Amino acid sequence: MPVPILTDLVIIFGLSIVVLFICHQLRVPVTVGFILTGILAGPHLLGLIKAIHEVEILAEIGVILLLFTIGVEFSFANLLQIRQSVLVAGPIQVAATCLAGLLLALQVGKTMGEAVFIGFLVSLSSTAIVLKLLQERAEVDTPHGRTSLGILIFQDIIIVPMMLLVPLLAGASENIGVSFLILLAKGVIIIALVIASAKWVVPHVLYQIARTGNRELFLLSIVLICTAVAWLTAQAGLSLALGAFLAGLIVSETEYSHQALGNILPFRDVFASFFFISIGMLLDVDFLLKNPGIIALLTLGVLLVKAILAGSAALFLKFPLRTAVLVGLALCQVGEFSFILSKVGQSQGLFSGDSYQLFLDVTIITMVATPLMMALAPRAADFILRLPLPQRLKLGAHLSEEIDKSIPGDHLIIVGFGVSGRNLARAAKTGGIPYVIIEMNPETVRRERESGEPIFYGDATQEEILKHANIKEARVIVVVINDPAATRRIVSLARSLNPRAYIIVRTRYLQELQSLFELGADDVVPEEFETSVEIFTLVLRKYLVAKEEIERFVTQVRADGYLVLRGISRESDSFSDGVRHLHDFAISTFRLSERAPLAGKSLAQVELRKKYGVTVLAIRRDSQMLPNPEPDMQLLRNDLLIVMGTPENLSNSNWLFKDPEVTA
Repeated sequence: MPVPILTDLVIIFGLSIVVLFICHQLRVPVTVGFILTGILAGPHLLGLIKAIHEVEILAEIGVILLLFTIGVEFSFANLLQIRQSVLVAGPIQVAATCLAGLLLALQVGKTMGEAVFIGFLVSLSSTAIVLKLLQERAEVDTPHGRTSLGILIFQDIIIVPMMLLVPLLAGASENIGVSFLILLAKGVIIIALVIASAKWVVPHVLYQIARTGNRELFLLSIVLICTAVAWLTAQAGLSLALGAFLAGLIVSETEYSHQALGNILPFRDVFASFFFISIGMLLDVDFLLKNPGIIALLTLGVLLVKAILAGSAALFLKFPLRTAVLVGLALCQVGEFSFILSKVGQSQGLFSGDSYQLFLDVTIITMVATPLMMALAPRAADFILRLPLPQRLKLGAHLSEEIDKSIPGDHLIIVGFGVSGRNLARAAKTGGIPYVIIEMNPETVRRERESGEPIFYGDATQEEILKHANIKEARVIVVVINDPAATRRIVSLARSLNPRAYIIVRTRYLQELQSLFELGADDVVPEEFETSVEIFTLVLRKYLVAKEEIERFVTQVRADGYLVLRGISRESDSFSDGVRHLHDFAISTFRLSERAPLAGKSLAQVELRKKYGVTVLAIRRDSQMLPNPEPDMQLLRNDLLIVMGTPENLSNSNWLFKDPEVTA
């Protein structure tokens, strides 16, 4: 008996592979590839998919898992850090965009209720697409990433009151005020339950489950937490996505967050693909071909207006213009929750016919354009910053809060004050090295300045900020931020301003290595390879490679720009020879029992090396370590012997160190 959903899954996966392979060759983002798959397979083009409702259900699961993993990688501490973005920038962006949509709708003859509803639809952005792209670009922790996330969280919350207001806009006589108060009470209760669960319930439960060592049980527990909190928020009238994000925050507060993330990621990627495919299936290609002019005009208008208003919200938080441009271009699309809201409006008569299809086509095109907009955002920001605009606008209003301008020469400039920046500042302070810090998080700047750190707020991609840090007299510049595009810009600018400075850059990815060297960096530390260096150092020690050889090899790896890890090195033969000769040996420890055959005898008497093929490297006696013991040294009970030999010889000589009855 044929199963429709199974047939559709085969079609979706098969078509996705073909489309994604072509997109990869053309360097088109994966997200766009999935949307194109949906357009091709959807009912408006090839009509390959029949079980559309089932695909939509899978898409909802994808959104839940996507927001859950984002919550796991986040934390309540991070959420508190972006509270201004949620509580200030979010309302500004939504209110301004709603007003712009309302005025435009009134101009084309819509009623007030319909105009307000259109404003609601346009004000929302795509949480799923933006956060996925920020994750792929490693920009979630950047200033524009955190600001975008804060605004998106507010949008996910505000959609609920919007849905409650739809009947009122349509002329229904429901008591909206009472419904809103009930919803608010439910929301407060859920938030309280989430905080309590994160602090007391979930860590204890996961500890008990982790103790069992059962991977299936642990995975099911994580899935239950995710779906239960999402279901709870949905029952209260809030969005599933918000519930999934809160569930992720709960797990992020436990020590099991990394294991949970590793278990969920494969499922997330599969189900999230259905979400993007389901969006593509909504596009009516015939309607698009019949109305290309109006759709193109509205699409460009939405992208431009939303980018300006979202960027203005970031400027209100006193961020530099570059950050505002990046935020604006990240949030310029119409979001997936607008689809949900539009269906409510349809049921109330606020949307119908061509207006609805026009909304769908414009929304989907803005979503497809988002990866391109975010990719071009750094270049757009650089172009805008070259325009003759006020310095206060370019650099951010926080620049007025300056530190003492008497920055000494021959100093260290630290760009970014995350974990790496803090550790570097601590080391510089200990070594008596003068330094100054440039940081983009105003809360961090305020807090650290109060504690005495020489730190100031600023966007280091701007020449004025680097000059403010006295870059022309700096000896060393260290860039440790999470924004790859900004890092490249800072390196290039720093090199042009101070050709003599020694520039050190930390980067996450290998592909950044060569471009950073070409831009003027003297040393680039890729996190991927440095982790590998630490691991193979430990491995070589375990294989008893000489310490000097390991250090020489590590130095060579770094000096060659990690070429050893990117290909075959001529040094590899000598190391492989050394390791090959040692691979049959092992080091072990034995505690000498009171009546063991060796107790009370000297090493010369027992002839361990000659008779048993075992060499005593050292003896630990009480708290004293005795390396390279002499042949006449007597072995005493409770001595801890550190010995070397083949695994077979060590096993065969095991009885010499134990009491006879224990060995029997």
